[in-house]
Amino acid sequence: MLSVHAPRDPQATPWLAEGDAKRRAVQTMFAEIAGRYDLLNGVMSLNLHRRWRSVAVRTIRPPVGGTAVDVCSGTGDFLAPLRQAVGAQGTVVGLDFCRPMLEGAVGKTEVTGLTVGDACRLPLRDACADCVTVGWGIRNVPDMDAAHREIARVLRPGGKFVSLDMAVPRNPVVGVGSRLVCRRVLPALGRLFGLSKAYTYLPESTLRFATREALADSMRRAGFVDVRYRDFMMGNICMHWGTKA
Repeated sequence: MLSVHAPRDPQATPWLAEGDAKRRAVQTMFAEIAGRYDLLNGVMSLNLHRRWRSVAVRTIRPPVGGTAVDVCSGTGDFLAPLRQAVGAQGTVVGLDFCRPMLEGAVGKTEVTGLTVGDACRLPLRDACADCVTVGWGIRNVPDMDAAHREIARVLRPGGKFVSLDMAVPRNPVVGVGSRLVCRRVLPALGRLFGLSKAYTYLPESTLRFATREALADSMRRAGFVDVRYRDFMMGNICMHWGTKA
């Protein structure tokens, strides 16, 4: 199993706390790295994250002319495939709780709106969306169940939700390689790019993240049916999707 040494001093990694403390710490961290976030994404995913996002959008098939909401939108890399799916007459909204991150989405594609908001308290009315996407965001929220309930609330009945995030490889051989990356490669990259905090948070938060099955169960408790998941990158990335009942 993939593993890294847990920090002895919890104050050294406040973004791994719970509740509001985690929310504030994660928000501050992303504000600090916002200007280099796209670089971080490209390095970590070997520039494959856009392909995975396209697969995710094709999986849920947003209706032409429909309303698509990207929660935890960050710098907006889900927005272009969503716009392509819903077409010029559709509505595309990006939402993130970190304004500096959301500013990185400006100009990337034509969107109806970019909104600052919390995934656990979405500033959207009930049943307003045909689909919701989240890319590498559920792992960062302080309450996964609350976020899933909010996503279900804003979806219309029959609406689709898809989430991409980090995962722990189930193959033990792959896990050895992932452990090496976490212990050696990521700290070195962090020092190189001046992103030590982010490159510490990523592996540690991944190890503490819900298992594939636990995340699927959380979606079901929130009211999703036909919940499924699929691995990418030898199990280091996992896509979950489901339909609001």
